[in-house]
Amino acid sequence: MTTALKTSGMNEAVSTAPSTAQKSGAELVLDALEEQGVDVIFGYPGGAVLPIYDALHHRSSIQHILMRHEQGAVHAAEGYARSTGKVGVALVTSGPGATNAVTGLADALLDSIPIICISGQVARPFIGTDAFQECDTTGITRSCTKHNYLAQSAKSLSGIIHEAFHIARRGRPGPVLVDIPKDVQFEEAAYTPRAEAKNRNCIVVPDIKNNDIEHAVELMRHARRPVFYTGGGVINAGASAQLRALARQTGFPLTSTLMGLGSFPASDPQWLGMLGMHGSLEANNAMHDCDLMICVGARFDDRVTGRLDAFSPNSRKIHIDIDPSSVNKNVPVDLAIIGDAGEVMDAMLAEWRRRETQEKHDKVRIAEWLMQIDGWRARKSFQFEPADDRIKPQHAVQRLYELTRGKDVYITTEVGQHQMWAAQYFHFDEPNRWMTSGGLGTMGYGLPAALGVQVAHPDALVIDIAGDASVQMTMQEMSAAVQYGLPIKIFIINNAYLGMVRQWQELLHGRRYSHSYSDSLPDFVKLADAYGGHGIRAEKPHELDAKIEEMLASKKPVLFDCVVTNEENVFPMIPSGAAHNEMLMGGAVTGDEISDEGKVLV
Repeated sequence: MTTALKTSGMNEAVSTAPSTAQKSGAELVLDALEEQGVDVIFGYPGGAVLPIYDALHHRSSIQHILMRHEQGAVHAAEGYARSTGKVGVALVTSGPGATNAVTGLADALLDSIPIICISGQVARPFIGTDAFQECDTTGITRSCTKHNYLAQSAKSLSGIIHEAFHIARRGRPGPVLVDIPKDVQFEEAAYTPRAEAKNRNCIVVPDIKNNDIEHAVELMRHARRPVFYTGGGVINAGASAQLRALARQTGFPLTSTLMGLGSFPASDPQWLGMLGMHGSLEANNAMHDCDLMICVGARFDDRVTGRLDAFSPNSRKIHIDIDPSSVNKNVPVDLAIIGDAGEVMDAMLAEWRRRETQEKHDKVRIAEWLMQIDGWRARKSFQFEPADDRIKPQHAVQRLYELTRGKDVYITTEVGQHQMWAAQYFHFDEPNRWMTSGGLGTMGYGLPAALGVQVAHPDALVIDIAGDASVQMTMQEMSAAVQYGLPIKIFIINNAYLGMVRQWQELLHGRRYSHSYSDSLPDFVKLADAYGGHGIRAEKPHELDAKIEEMLASKKPVLFDCVVTNEENVFPMIPSGAAHNEMLMGGAVTGDEISDEGKVLV
């Protein structure tokens, strides 16, 4: 028997509560996970968490995926969570198991991903004695989790698990860690059903104020150069439908952050493309010249704003966010509306329509603005010159997109130049299809995240667009993909450099390529074979389409070594210290055009 629970805009299956008989702490953990609707755990066993693994051995309701590193386990849980809207779960041991998970936890915190990480701990009498594989897990993870716990007794354990899920989902989503001493896992107690668990750390989201909605719509109806600036919070809230309805009703142009891609269809004429350091000319110029900016579920990140004192200097700013701590943190705003993005936009749409019954919306008022945007768009800022004898990375991603159009496809990425090319040339019309590390910029994220996505969507096409350097950070997870028959495709943009580092060294450091060239890369085809996967290499443009089709047809995990031009740069680019309207457009750009401080000289 199941019931439906609405959390962050998603429906999540919840089973009926188990028996309240005395059980071990390990069994109580699994009972609580089952009641929360958990069907998969990504983990790595060790001594301090073996009681939970022993209990898991007798459960068929929860699948366990054995990852090859705890960082990979957390990234896989992130991929699962981001592609489903559910809470992902990772299970690790004490000491190095927990410290290995820190990178994934920090990544999930910055990108607002709801995950639960359960870690083992040494038995209570040994805490603080420097026991084998002991570390201060709660102390170490306090700054990289939304909340964390050290479970002191089995009696409190199931309640803690339920509360952890509540915190991970509620408000701005994020990671929660539960550290469980080994003796607590053996200790017996009665189970606390979810309905009886107390949420001592209940997160209260304030009611939306009607006068704020009225004020926002009043500003919108009088704007002449409006723009919607949308982020990952729209996707986390399951509010893409509300965003689309509001944008279409108003006719306002719209841009998305790296984390917000897919919240609005890339194929829609109102969409300006991604904004920020490597965003489109039309998106960045619109942000600079607008007179009203409506920010929904974004946090004015430095990669978006550019130079703060030149950021959209003549605009009024409305900021819609569920997290009050994000408001006025980086950029002062004129109107802040704290609340769930979907609920706020529903209220704004209702108020907009109510006013339209009284006075017709004058879309002619923004016609000149839309014509100006079309002029910027006509410059085709993502255009590039293909090569005859070498594969350009932009061409590789573009062909990958074109050959997968119409398929049920999910994309993950590593971090670097390939990530930006993926954002520029792979287009998304639906949310929850794009998984990338935005805030922390974690190299090694994409491969394990792809595993999590593939577990959640076994029949879908899951592709990790990777760099030759990033993919080696967590390459061992290829073994997990083979073990569990997860046919992920790892599309490596191989330029033999730490590409983004090399680009900055070229433009900002006088072409001094200090330790950014990889002169001993593995043979990725042989490496795929060694793992039991499928290896493919393409080196010439004429080979590309046929070999991509070969990759798509493979039933095995694939390592696709796409050998590209070595020194291609990502453009457009807002250099450090520049404003949105001071973008470098590529072409003949050299380091001579930028000062040592990163400011544009031309």
